[in-house]
Amino acid sequence: MTSYLTFRNPEADWDGGDGPLGGLSVVLQPGLSVRGWPAEAGSAALEGYVAIEDATVVERLRAAGARLAGTTRMAELGLGLAGDTTASALAEHGAALVADTLGEARHVAAAAGAYGLKPSYGLVSRRGLTGLVPSMEAIGIVAGDLDALAAVASAIAGPDERDPSMQHDAPPEFPAGEAAPLAVVGVVDRCLAAPEPAEADAFGTALEALERTGTRAVRVSIPDFAHFASVHRVVGSVEASSAAGKYDGVRYGHRAEGTENWNEMYLKSREESFGLLVKSYLFQGAYFQFRDYGAFENACRIRRRLVEQTAAALEGVDALVLPVGRPGDSPADVATLDELYAAFALTLPANVTGHPALSLAGRGLQLVGPLGSDARLLAFARALAGAGTS
Repeated sequence: MTSYLTFRNPEADWDGGDGPLGGLSVVLQPGLSVRGWPAEAGSAALEGYVAIEDATVVERLRAAGARLAGTTRMAELGLGLAGDTTASALAEHGAALVADTLGEARHVAAAAGAYGLKPSYGLVSRRGLTGLVPSMEAIGIVAGDLDALAAVASAIAGPDERDPSMQHDAPPEFPAGEAAPLAVVGVVDRCLAAPEPAEADAFGTALEALERTGTRAVRVSIPDFAHFASVHRVVGSVEASSAAGKYDGVRYGHRAEGTENWNEMYLKSREESFGLLVKSYLFQGAYFQFRDYGAFENACRIRRRLVEQTAAALEGVDALVLPVGRPGDSPADVATLDELYAAFALTLPANVTGHPALSLAGRGLQLVGPLGSDARLLAFARALAGAGTS
């Protein structure tokens, strides 16, 4: 078995079926349910768990003829990219689905020289995804070329009555060949005023390449931009603390052995079920739930302001453009929550607001568009690729 796959589809001779994804090889993270496959989501809390039904996106991939190759390694419960092997898998497979909580799909794409899309919140069903932060997570799509990405997005997007967070409008069409040149992009002033010279220089160089295509860059303001990470961290950890409550050894998940009573079993099961990073996240969330709920309420209020400010910044421009990361960042090597949030500081804003975001292959840039503009972002990327900028 190839080391980057934790599980290979036992139907080795199955090449997919007829349909728009006919024969396209797709890898998944084991946080997505595929009937009969291990679905441990990188966590001891789900040790030995085998999915009993397909996630909605898996149903739709099958119906579209995709070849499901197997599952990659992933960070525990999709929090970050520690140990994730999706970027390596893309060297041999056409596309991948990735849990995107802080911007993971865009970072995987940047590492693989591919395109990575975090869809608009509510465009792609999360039913069958084992996640931690329901209001911010999405199922991201990573592919080496825009045709494959557009085809996968078209196949899996759309209403799902089994996911109450879904939009009910018809999904946008993702025509493979459409190109729409960017006329004006908004550059968030906080990104231009980067604290490190290397970061500002790298972003400036990437913007210059973008402007050589005829795209005009204008400054826009998101006054509370500096609060994105704090809002995600507070709201995300509270949601995670609640979402992980089911892994108690009684209702669900790993059960510790050798305990003398139910209380000891519960405590020991929780202790053994999670790694240090996730434990830290859950402890933090419990603190805000039970000791400082006012901080959580304030974070929710600021989140609303950030949604409004981002929408205002998008008025009059085709998309916002931001770096995917900072020079020297290594999202796969973080060990603490501070390091995690520093590594994903520039991708997590789109998760906070729910806007679609697309990382451009080979350029270290991401485009963030208005809600529902997913197909248009791909059309922009196609025009940029034709101009030799992505």
